Amino acid sequence: MITGQWRWWSRAVLVAGLAGGGATELAAGRITIAWPTPNRAYAERKPLEEWVQPTESGLIESGLFGCTRSGGAQFHEGLDLFPVNRDTRGEAKDDIYAVMDGVVRHVSTAAGASSYGRYVVIEHDGTRPAVLTLYAHLAAVSDGLVAGRRVRGGEVIATMGRSAGGYTITRERAHLHFEMGVRLTDDFQAWYNWRQFGSRNEHTVWNGMNLVGFDPLAFYDAFRAREVNNLGEFFRAQAAAVTVRVATRNVPDYVRRYPSLVTRLWAPELLAGWEVAIGAEGLPWRWTPLTAEEVGIGVAENTVTVVSVDEVVRDRCRCKRLVRRQGGGWVPDRDLHTLLQLVFGMRR
Repeated sequence: MITGQWRWWSRAVLVAGLAGGGATELAAGRITIAWPTPNRAYAERKPLEEWVQPTESGLIESGLFGCTRSGGAQFHEGLDLFPVNRDTRGEAKDDIYAVMDGVVRHVSTAAGASSYGRYVVIEHDGTRPAVLTLYAHLAAVSDGLVAGRRVRGGEVIATMGRSAGGYTITRERAHLHFEMGVRLTDDFQAWYNWRQFGSRNEHTVWNGMNLVGFDPLAFYDAFRAREVNNLGEFFRAQAAAVTVRVATRNVPDYVRRYPSLVTRLWAPELLAGWEVAIGAEGLPWRWTPLTAEEVGIGVAENTVTVVSVDEVVRDRCRCKRLVRRQGGGWVPDRDLHTLLQLVFGMRR
């Protein structure tokens, strides 16, 4: 981990477009956030069984975030919430609410175009960082809800359902799949083309492969307990499973989009790399800009070094393959390679 070396940054100025992000968040107060469904069970501190929808396995943890499915081998990116209202046919009819003020960024009304079914993505541009929320398996999207429209927290945006592409959700298991997270890159289409998936990308940068989530329940629990007051405090409190050092003079668009995640001031003419703290779920929580001295004189561009691994934190999401042992040390594994491809534009 980087310690000291502040003399390199004593004359530093923030890169244009990044100014104020960290200071604004540090001064931010307590946000307002709603629950995405009308079920009051969470607010009333009732057990998971009264609001979480499990898979057909019946295991309640299968509706939670993380490596909760297929005996821990399958990652679930969100939180599944069951309905409290049904129509005469037994179909879910709960309203779905935007949890915070924000801007609608993507509306997919074609049920078969994604494993999400019909889904909506909202960017909460008043938070630091400007997190995204995603609402999936919808029966219908509210009239007039289109990309670019501003919504208020608590506003009805959709109706709960069971839409899904490529598989079937039974009427009894209708639910909202709810995610909170960030977007990895603006250049997603180039990566998608390079990977040659063999199908068209129907969702531009709002494709689920370009969105990385954190545990919504962990945030709501911390917020309810007043351990954090806003997203910035939550992000800063997260432990790193893996810390990597990347030798590059590039500034990823991820950093420009989420400037409050940068840990210190920096000067572009001194930039030689980044140290990135990555959570067990694969989310880059914190970014530290590095000088050539900190990266290592003569280190080749795009060299990736695993600086540290916290195996206790990593094991919270054992199905995520971030690093593996090699020659007595650690090297990037499949999921970390994908992250580096998307965020840094690496093609290997």
